[in-house]
Amino acid sequence: MTVEVRPLGDKCNIKCRYCYQEGIRTAGNVPTRYDLDAIMATLDRLAEPFSLFGGEIMLTRRPDLERLMQLGFDRHGGVGMQTNGTLIEERDIELFRKYHVRVGISIDGPGPLNDARWAGSLAATRRATARIEAAIETLCREGMPPNVIVTLNRMNAAPARLGVLCEWIGFLGSLGVRKLRLHLLEQDETEGGEGLALTAQENLAALRRLRRLEQELLSVQFDIFAEMAAMLRGDDAQTSCVFHACDPYATRAVVGVESDGRLGNCGRTNKDGVTHLRAGREAFERQLSLYRTPQADGGCEGCRFFLACKGNCPGTAIDGDWRMRSIDCPVWFGLFEDIETELQANDEVAISRLERRSDLEAKMIAAWSIGDNPTLHSLLQQADAP
Repeated sequence: MTVEVRPLGDKCNIKCRYCYQEGIRTAGNVPTRYDLDAIMATLDRLAEPFSLFGGEIMLTRRPDLERLMQLGFDRHGGVGMQTNGTLIEERDIELFRKYHVRVGISIDGPGPLNDARWAGSLAATRRATARIEAAIETLCREGMPPNVIVTLNRMNAAPARLGVLCEWIGFLGSLGVRKLRLHLLEQDETEGGEGLALTAQENLAALRRLRRLEQELLSVQFDIFAEMAAMLRGDDAQTSCVFHACDPYATRAVVGVESDGRLGNCGRTNKDGVTHLRAGREAFERQLSLYRTPQADGGCEGCRFFLACKGNCPGTAIDGDWRMRSIDCPVWFGLFEDIETELQANDEVAISRLERRSDLEAKMIAAWSIGDNPTLHSLLQQADAP
């Protein structure tokens, strides 16, 4: 579970053309103030490590931001933070060092490759991108290399630009960046976002090229590929949320602490412009229905990768309807096929090819039906027990 502290909710200083939070901002549901004492009281009650999140977390008043950083350091030895990097100043570097802040930066590439992360005009966007690139270099030089999130879209991963993206990732590796998270663009109806999404074929081609790049570079890890291999091995203890069962009204992977201290969820399914409060219990209707719904109707019936994928993230569901499987299904299916083939070539058995796969599916469905969510690893251990 990741606890995300969001003092200013979805408020941001830039306007990324594809941002999944834009619906909240358009609806006017962004807080204008926050109650820091209430936020810290909730964090005391949760007693879990946390990350600072947004919108853009660096819009928070620096004294309040430092209080949150200090709380994370005092209680948990450090704190995570995700930022677009445009507001990082020299004074912030010392805060990051002092409180052991694990910085994550969202950027889609150098110069024009980052133009979808719009800052009001082309000139302002390019200046903002230059600031982000400079911040990454500074953090690396200071011995605090950030993790980087890249969202694949037509600006940075179309066939004509993919080579530039790969060269830049190699440059990041030379600076000291070691972990990079790849996101597929969430296809919402955001203003200005039309035409940014790659086709499924283009996404798959880009991810295959990036997977080869990972093997060439050695120094940079794209965690998504290792996680998919782990899921096919049934080793799901450390894999990210998109490959796990998710209730969008009680997201297990993310607990949000909102501006007034109340608990929220991961915001990727807030398609109607409302930040829903957290439900009192977790349920698995999405996975139960996907398992039994024909693929022609938006379900996953009969898919051999269901245990590894589970319909993927509800935030990327077809037509924005969390009950459906991910619109990116062809992309994930193609990658799972690639990895499945490689595992078999190395004499490893993927769960998608296990003779007892249907038995494992039945046990998982039975568990979800009563509100339990066992790991694949635990089910395999039970099956192998004498």
